[in-house]
Amino acid sequence: MIITILTIFVLAAFVGVEVVSKVSSTLHTPLMSGANAIHGIILVGAIMVTANATNWVLATLGFIAVLLATVNLVGGFVITDRMLEMFSAKKAPKPAAEEAAR
Repeated sequence: MIITILTIFVLAAFVGVEVVSKVSSTLHTPLMSGANAIHGIILVGAIMVTANATNWVLATLGFIAVLLATVNLVGGFVITDRMLEMFSAKKAPKPAAEEAAR
């Protein structure tokens, strides 16, 4: 049983790497936004499971799941924000004479 689960995990990791590496750079931002939506759903699910924990082991595992899902979600939004900044128009610096007049 554990060998089957481990095999599926490894194959899924390889497929994920191949799929993401073939995405063009212009599609990475929408891909990250979609992934962030999915991670938000995962975070809500982890909170619900933790709220219904019946013993301390489940509560601890649930807390770790909530913590990791939160870090993943926030990190995804930070990366998306940085990627969107690359596509925004750069503002020209103001002339020194104009700044001195203020």
